[in-house]
Amino acid sequence: MTAKLLDGASVARAIKDEVGSEVVEYSRRGLRPGLAAVIVGNDTASHIYVSSKVKTCEQLGIFSEKIELPETTTTEELLALVQNLNSRDEIDGILIQLPLPKQTDAALVLNSVDPAKDVDGLHPTNAGRLMLNEPGLRPCTPAGIIEMLERYQIEMTGARVVVIGRSRLVGLPVALLMLHRHATVTICHSRTKDLASVAREADILIAAIGRAGMVDAGYIKPGAAVVDVGTNKITTPGDLDYFFGDDQKRRAAFEKNGYTLIGDVNPRAAAEVAGYLTPVPGGVGPLTIAMLMKNTLAAMKMRRGSEDKGI
Repeated sequence: MTAKLLDGASVARAIKDEVGSEVVEYSRRGLRPGLAAVIVGNDTASHIYVSSKVKTCEQLGIFSEKIELPETTTTEELLALVQNLNSRDEIDGILIQLPLPKQTDAALVLNSVDPAKDVDGLHPTNAGRLMLNEPGLRPCTPAGIIEMLERYQIEMTGARVVVIGRSRLVGLPVALLMLHRHATVTICHSRTKDLASVAREADILIAAIGRAGMVDAGYIKPGAAVVDVGTNKITTPGDLDYFFGDDQKRRAAFEKNGYTLIGDVNPRAAAEVAGYLTPVPGGVGPLTIAMLMKNTLAAMKMRRGSEDKGI
């Protein structure tokens, strides 16, 4: 068996095309969604992520405002900024890029965001709405996973789903989203006994535990759909050989950069057992930004949609 790849990049393009079309229609009627992205400090990866999000906004016609603050920014200064953004009607979504500097209270800052503008879906109010299956903004990565499975027509109703990882960013919310689609869900973690045997029960296996290539063939039920949320780096020739063999593209990337990316799933082993498999990169990753754009549009429609008479 050779697993069919779940191409998250193509799904993300489709989502962005749909969002862009809606943005055009709303803009004609005087409504334009707006996103404020706040970044604190000089973390290179964070700046790359935020720049990518701002660029995507520009491509789709979404107003964006990138707010860069120094490493020395205090919790009080961030709270004042968030309060200002909460009050601005043209800002529909507020993104606080993590991590924040150690001297700040990240939880307090995130919880100060108006839940109606919480496009990351992390506010306790939105978490509660998710638990109760009430309308609200959902975390981007879990929502993107659901979109991908739906578009590939992978049945969730009645399916056995195993989620490896219980983070508030991915594991817990994706488990709830699956429950609301009538799946039977098991959440596993580092203290789960005989983890591999539990994982092998899954029709849909979601790996979000942060350990490079941990999930091998022994974790996978033949024909299962395997969603790999992890992003890790392979930095040694031995690991490159073990996980990727003679894959020339991987070897070229390794030689050029000194590393190559891998998820939480062993790609060579999983491809021989799974029915469907997300690649890393190009699987779940692109969906996150696409769903951020979709959430920003949804936030505008929930907050300001009544102003529009044509939709």
